[in-house]
Parts: sequence; C-alpha cells; structure tokens
Amino acid sequence: MSAQMPVLKEPSKKRMGSRKLLYILILLFLALLAVLFFNSSISKISEIQIEGTRFVSKEDISKTSAILVGDAFFRTSSSTIEERILTLPQISEVKVTKLFPGLLKISIEEFPVVAFELSKQGELTALLSNGTSVEADNDEMQLVDKPVLSGWTEGDPIKAELTKQLGKISAKQLSDLSEILPFPSSAYPDRVVMYTRTKFEVVTAVSVLPEKIEALNAVIETQEPGKITMLLADTYVPFQSESLENMDSEQKETTQ
Repeated sequence: MSAQMPVLKEPSKKRMGSRKLLYILILLFLALLAVLFFNSSISKISEIQIEGTRFVSKEDISKTSAILVGDAFFRTSSSTIEERILTLPQISEVKVTKLFPGLLKISIEEFPVVAFELSKQGELTALLSNGTSVEADNDEMQLVDKPVLSGWTEGDPIKAELTKQLGKISAKQLSDLSEILPFPSSAYPDRVVMYTRTKFEVVTAVSVLPEKIEALNAVIETQEPGKITMLLADTYVPFQSESLENMDSEQKETTQ
C-alpha cells in the first residue's frame, strides 16, 4: 500500500499594495522635509562677504551680482554670480565661494593702476591697465609712483592701448616713468615722448614699447641722462653732448 504524498503549501504572495504605500509615504516625507528646508532660515543667505575692492564699491558689486541677504542659498550658481560681477569694468577676476550654511564670499581682483591723468583743471584720475578711468584717492595723489599722462584727448584709442602696455611693465620700471605725452608723426601715429625720474627723455611708440623696455632700462642704468629714441632704430645722445652741439651750431650761425 503506497503512502499518500503530503500536500505542499504554496508560498504566500507578498502584498504589493503595502510596498507601494510605503514608497508613497517615504516620498511624501522627503517632500515635506524639502518644503520645510527651503522655507527655513538655514536655506537662505545669511551673510555676504566682499573682499579685495578698491575702486568699485561693495554696493555696486551687490547690485550687479543681484544677490541679497535672505535670498535662497542654492537659487543662483557661483559661476552665474561671477559672470555678472565681471561686467564691471574695474574688475579683472572674481571668485565666488558658497559656504553652507548661509555664507557667500566674493573675492575681487581689480585691474592695477598703471598711470594717472592730469585734467585741464589740474585734477588727477587713476588709469587702470584696461584703460578704465577711476577716481584717485587722496593717498595716491600725495604719492604718485606711476607716470602722469598729459595732453591726451578723452577716448583716445592710443591712450587705451598705452595703458595696456604699461600693465605689462614691472612695478620698478613703471615707477621710473614720470610723464608721458602724445607725440604723433606720419610714420608713427602712436609715437609718444616719455620723461623719467632719472632725467631721461625717451621718444618711442606704443606699438614697440614692450620690446624696447628692456633695452631702455639697460641704457638708463649705465648711461648719463640724455635723449633716447627707440623706434625703427635706437639712438642715445647725452644731454651734455646735445648742449655742446647746439652751442656749436649757434656759434657757426653767428660767424656766418
């Protein structure tokens, strides 16, 4: 007589409905947390620090960045804020850093001052290396260690290019230049005459200034004060010799 096989129970099916309900509850909980977070003070900018400014005001930076205390911390990216601030002509570089919770740091680097300009009224304005004019403060006016530009017209493109070239010169070289005036010719519309604090008179052109500056320094460091011409060809004449030549020519004229 054969034994009867036991009946196997079918495994109970998992309740799919309860699992879906659990997922929905989790999503609702996360959504609630998100709503609470973005409506809380911890998700907003509580402090804005601006450092490195000199010629542009913090108010102008705040206005241009379009970011205020109380704005959503994650609403605007750091790169977008940087792009906005870089539209200010005085600023060469900017770095925006977000430090959670609530701190926004804006580090500014402005274009350097390379010269000053003397107006007809005798007022000095500072010129940055990108050609931007800014108001010079009192400390700079008392100690002018940059060249003064005289005789230039407003909006002159050669003057703007000159400031860019001056920005490529070292601070030591720049501090020796005392005055720069336009001195155009048919061959060199961008010709200038520069006077140094070491008593040299230099005739050159804006377009050749970067390649001539090292040779100019070599002459200034090794020769007596005189007149230097640095264009297609370079010449140097000491002022003493130039005076003697003038005296000789005057004497010749009187004897004729």
